Amino acid sequence: MQDNKKDLLHTIVNAIQDKKGQQIVICSLEHLHNAICDDFIVCQGNTRNQVEAIAGNIGHEVYDKMQMKPFAVNGEDNALWIAIDYGDVMVHVFQSQARKFYDLEHLWADAQLTCLPDLDCIAVQNTNN
Repeated sequence: MQDNKKDLLHTIVNAIQDKKGQQIVICSLEHLHNAICDDFIVCQGNTRNQVEAIAGNIGHEVYDKMQMKPFAVNGEDNALWIAIDYGDVMVHVFQSQARKFYDLEHLWADAQLTCLPDLDCIAVQNTNN
């Protein structure tokens, strides 16, 4: 994986976690012929405000750390599903009910899925040790 793309994925995931985004899944599509990008990052927020905050933080952090702007951002009007296009990496920030309905990561059943634990779950585990 190119260092720039690895840095982009890392920056996006950190930006999601900064706003307490949940159920982060990285869908690697690199090995699939004719895939629309190399990676999807899918996550969710609990409310419209949280989805907007997550998407906004992604844009801010990626620009701040990598001087990259997305090619396109869609879905900001209703914030049920905001899609952010960074070319080789697409980010999908859902409200939980919309994510369940669209089940996006399973549309690409052949993708390699990496599920990241929620930070609040890690914090709870650490306090119980």
